[in-house]
Amino acid sequence: MLSGSDTGIGHALAKYLDKLGFVVFAGVLDKDGPGAEELRRTCSRRLSLLQLDITNATQVKAAYLKVSEKVQDTGLWGVVNNAGVLGFPGDGELLPMSTYRQCMDVNFFGAVEVSKTFLPLLRKSQGRLVNMSSMAGGIPLPRYAAYGASKAALSMFSGVMRQELSKWGIKVAAIHPSGFRTGIQGTSDLWDKQVKELMENLPADTRQDYGEDYLLGLKSYFLHMPMYCDADLSPVLSAILHALLAKRPHGLYTPGKGAYLPLCVFCYFPLWFYDFF
Repeated sequence: MLSGSDTGIGHALAKYLDKLGFVVFAGVLDKDGPGAEELRRTCSRRLSLLQLDITNATQVKAAYLKVSEKVQDTGLWGVVNNAGVLGFPGDGELLPMSTYRQCMDVNFFGAVEVSKTFLPLLRKSQGRLVNMSSMAGGIPLPRYAAYGASKAALSMFSGVMRQELSKWGIKVAAIHPSGFRTGIQGTSDLWDKQVKELMENLPADTRQDYGEDYLLGLKSYFLHMPMYCDADLSPVLSAILHALLAKRPHGLYTPGKGAYLPLCVFCYFPLWFYDFF
C-alpha cells in the first residue's frame, strides 16, 4: 500500500510495482483525478485505487478496511508513506505558520496516522514500513525550514519504529532522496499566488529588511529548481524496491546524486565547515 500515487514518485512507483507483478494498493488524493485515471488505464487489474487523503482519519480508516478485506489473514507486506507537500520554500522567518502546519500535517502526522493504522496488517506478514523522507530531513538546508523540519520528524519516527517493531519482524526504512523532478516543486501560477500572500502578510519592518528584490527573487529561484533536479526516478524506485524485498534492508537510503556527500560533511566535519559548504 502506498500513498500519494497521483503524481511524482508515488505515481511512478505504483506503475513500477504493478509491472513487476505486485498487488498494489495505490492511495490517491483524488480518485477521479488525472493521475488516478492514468493508473486505471495503464496498470493491470491487480492494482486497486484507494481514495486517501492522509490528513483525513476517516479516509485512512476506510482504506485500511478495504485493504484488510482483500488481504485477510495473510496480512499486508509493505506500506510506503510517500504522500508529501513542499510548501513555499523560503527563509524560515518569512514563512507563515500555515506553511509549517501544512507540512507537519501531511509529511509527518499523516504518515504517522497511516503507519499506526496499517501496522496490524504488517505484523501479520512481518512486512515492511518505508517512509519517504528527504535529504532536507537529514541535514539543514536553507529555505527548507518548514519542509525539512517535517521530514526530520518523519526520519526520527522511522528510526524509533525500526527499533520498536523489530521484535515483530517488521523492517523499517527511511528514504532520503536528493533532488528529483516530481511535480512537488509547483507551477508558476502557484508561486505567484504564494509570493503575493507572503508579501502581503509580512510585517513592514521584516519586508524592508529583506527587500522587495529578494522576496521577488524567491519565485525565480524556485521556478528554476527543476533544472537542477534529476528527471530519472529509477534510483529512488530501486531504493524503495530494495527496502521492500531485501532480506536485510538498510535503515536509511540516499538515492540520487549528491544525497550522500552533504550528509557525510554534516556528520563528520565541524558545523562551521558544513555551513560554509
